Amino acid sequence: MLPVVWLLGKTGAGKSSLVGALTEQSDVEIGNGFQPCTRTARSYDFPPEQPLVRFLDTRGLGEAGYDPAEDLAACLDRSHVLLIVCRLDDPVQGMLADAVSDIAGSDSRMRAILVLTGKDLVPDPDARERAERTIAARMNRAAGRELPAVSLSLAPSEATDVEGLDALRGHLLEALPAAGLLLEKSRAGDAEHLEFQRHKRCVLSYAGVALTSDLAPVVGLVAVPATQLKMLHELGLRYGVKWDRKIAAAFLSTMGVSVGARYATNFGLRELAKLIPVYGQTVGAATAGAISFATTYALGRAAAYYLYRSAHGSAPSEEELRKVYQRAFRRSSDEAD
Repeated sequence: MLPVVWLLGKTGAGKSSLVGALTEQSDVEIGNGFQPCTRTARSYDFPPEQPLVRFLDTRGLGEAGYDPAEDLAACLDRSHVLLIVCRLDDPVQGMLADAVSDIAGSDSRMRAILVLTGKDLVPDPDARERAERTIAARMNRAAGRELPAVSLSLAPSEATDVEGLDALRGHLLEALPAAGLLLEKSRAGDAEHLEFQRHKRCVLSYAGVALTSDLAPVVGLVAVPATQLKMLHELGLRYGVKWDRKIAAAFLSTMGVSVGARYATNFGLRELAKLIPVYGQTVGAATAGAISFATTYALGRAAAYYLYRSAHGSAPSEEELRKVYQRAFRRSSDEAD
């Protein structure tokens, strides 16, 4: 089950351009990559060769003869976060506001982010600020809550709007860590950080497998540890370090007893929770999957750090490694939401 980002907006709002900017794919790649998923909605899997996130693009609201009810219902059932895409120079957003209101009425927990495009089309700062306030107020009323919002430019003739895209990636990381971690832009960092960026998709792929395999009762008891062992084995190959008994023991020792014990306890409680009728098959399963994603990603990040440092002759301390694990867990966990 891929994390799904749903884009909703009028024709010309910049939905396809937004996907291209987030994934750093060309217009041709994005255009050729979208595939029909309903009669009038399309999906785009990224990366194409080993998908880790799916974008849903509904037909532009406001088109003549288009009733969005069927698409809204279909996309609502399969999406994890909604991007409400509005152009700042287009004040007529009534149909979009109605759709947002319907979505909020059907699922008040649906996470949503307001994306205001066309920042370059309203050059006057005062006029742009008024447009941002007006559209945001209308969409907030429709959603029944204040939405996180970002304003950006998608003009192909201009330099990439780094600030706007970074703000959107930050909101995505909070709303849907599985997608946010994949789409976040790597900045200049130390050699270890840059090396991890080469293997990050591998870790995210295994974390995604752990999430889906931990949704069913009992299955996760076997599937999640097996997935994590496969991930550690592949990371060892990628970093040129063989996981023999000595290396594995040193890694587990450096990770610390407290982290391992806490993980084992939480894992056992999650599996028991999934056996509780009704609760276990809904809230318990969802929480278990989210935590398995977070723990697998954090374990992979910590292992990558350990393998890199060990390969360069300076194994990290227990405190260093624990901080790497805990920071990665916090960034990839949405269990509190």
